[in-house]
Amino acid sequence: MLIKIICGQMDVIPGRPDENYKKILEIISTAKEKQADILLLPEMCIPGYLIGDLWEQQTFLDDCQYYAEQIIAASQGICIMFGNVAFEKDKLNEDGRLRKYNAAFACQDGKIIGGYMGRNFIIKNSLPNYREFDDYRYFYSLQKLCAEEDAVVREALQPLKVTIKGEPIKIGLMICEDGWTENYHLNVPQTLADNGAEILFNLSCSPYSLGKNKKRNKLFSAQAKEAGVLLVYCNNVGIQNNGKNVFTYDGFSTAYNADGTVNASAEMYEDTILECTWDTEAGHFVGEGSIAALPQEPESIYKSLRYGTEKFLHQCGIKKMTIGLSGGIDSAITAAMYADILGAENVLLINLPSVYNSETTKNIAYNLAKNLGANYAVIPISHSCEHTEQQLTSTPIINMASGSTFNLELSNIVKENIQARDRGARIIAAASAVFGGAFSCNSNKAEITVGYCTFYGDICGALAMIGDLWKHQVYALGRYMNEEIFKREIIPEEIFTIRPSAELASTQTVGTGGDPLIYEYHDYLLASFVENWHKTTPADILRWYKAGTLAQELGCSEEVIANAFPTPAEFIADLERWWKLFAGFSVAKRIQAPPIMSITKRAFGYDHREAQLTPYFSREYYKLKEELLK
Repeated sequence: MLIKIICGQMDVIPGRPDENYKKILEIISTAKEKQADILLLPEMCIPGYLIGDLWEQQTFLDDCQYYAEQIIAASQGICIMFGNVAFEKDKLNEDGRLRKYNAAFACQDGKIIGGYMGRNFIIKNSLPNYREFDDYRYFYSLQKLCAEEDAVVREALQPLKVTIKGEPIKIGLMICEDGWTENYHLNVPQTLADNGAEILFNLSCSPYSLGKNKKRNKLFSAQAKEAGVLLVYCNNVGIQNNGKNVFTYDGFSTAYNADGTVNASAEMYEDTILECTWDTEAGHFVGEGSIAALPQEPESIYKSLRYGTEKFLHQCGIKKMTIGLSGGIDSAITAAMYADILGAENVLLINLPSVYNSETTKNIAYNLAKNLGANYAVIPISHSCEHTEQQLTSTPIINMASGSTFNLELSNIVKENIQARDRGARIIAAASAVFGGAFSCNSNKAEITVGYCTFYGDICGALAMIGDLWKHQVYALGRYMNEEIFKREIIPEEIFTIRPSAELASTQTVGTGGDPLIYEYHDYLLASFVENWHKTTPADILRWYKAGTLAQELGCSEEVIANAFPTPAEFIADLERWWKLFAGFSVAKRIQAPPIMSITKRAFGYDHREAQLTPYFSREYYKLKEELLK
């Protein structure tokens, strides 16, 4: 028997069950026109997934249930499996709130088919509680329900019994994390196969991150091969956020053969369908479908950033963007990306020079704006900064207890921060209000990691588009955009060769006194603090340094480390400087930073949760430090 399966790789709009329902009806109509037997739709395709505490609104839940009932009614002549929230009004979660489940529903000919534990829905067993995921805050797992009702999870995980063309088949239906079996004691897909499933379906709402598709392909291929059954993965596209992180959903829905090979996959970031035909007697898919290309860096970074940013702007109703254009690579990337998305006529680029800005960077800013064809202005800040300094130093401060007075003295760092705030809080913010739309945050991940940015200066804006990119990734993205997107030199070549500098003081020039970060090394050091699953500490760094394996562990050049730090004392001083900043006051800056477009395996925000604490060095660290400094 041949069974035609369609995956509806739809753009799920979080918090809008009404809009998602309309889209689902269109997909159902398409599936029926194509004479599909089974239609798969993503996890939480009605409510969306990352919607915060909207899960606590009963009227919202009631609407999700209502639209689910309409989808069930629309299942005449087709079997539909879709993700939605399920709830039981007579039960409570452990927090005393309404009992809710991350669930999947199967329906056919206007009726619901099967479910777990006497319910008419499938219950997600493996609830993720890491990175951005917070399932345990809202949902009750199958595992917990089994414990509550004195049942065995392995026995509860039964395949759905569905009749297609008069023939019974058994389908193992999973919800997203149920398929990510590496660190769970229960292997859900294998259990479903052991219990008789002839094919496995995974309904997902799985956000994109660099390298994730490669890992998922490896894992799901192994599952299909080990279970000896076909596996179909249905994911959504679109963006969703948790307030601090904006995540893209790339789809990449995939059909896996029983030998683990890929039969077909849908294009990344496309609102589309994936079709495959299952020969039940032969136990494989018929023919070979189209297999989407899996882009590598920097192409994958560009695709994710552009798609996510465009979606975010549309979601927020932002049609114009104001950007402070310094002549450096970070602002150049954001300017080029926003011009590409919104159209150059809707982008206002402002160069804000002080006496410390070089002709080199001013010319780069001008040429970039000209190449883009964007709106451009030059607004010097020297006079206004001098006025602020003069007001602060000349105004007497009165001690109201004693009646004595004194005057403030400004340090060099304070004067530098005055410039950053004058640019961001005064001019850019005001210009944006007049021009319309919003203004950008141009900070990269290295700067955000150590707080190399100014409160209410350059760490503000509607979105930190490149806030999850290390400096070397920003440079690579610039090259890629020139060569592959614009097909010409939009971002001036000189920007790739000058030494990056904040240009806030006479000691900071593009020629001699650049940024304090040695990006060829610090990008990789700081990434180890943030992105390693088992977070790297200063003790780990010293242990690797002592063993001569540091470059290998971090993935950077041994030569760069040796040239930057000729002695252990210099190396340790640098390490302590950046660790104290990373684990110290920089946390406060990150807490107040704009939302970050998240694409790596660990982004700042609610993906990397932090408390404001005192930087800590372990006992092992001090022991290693003492040994190295002998």
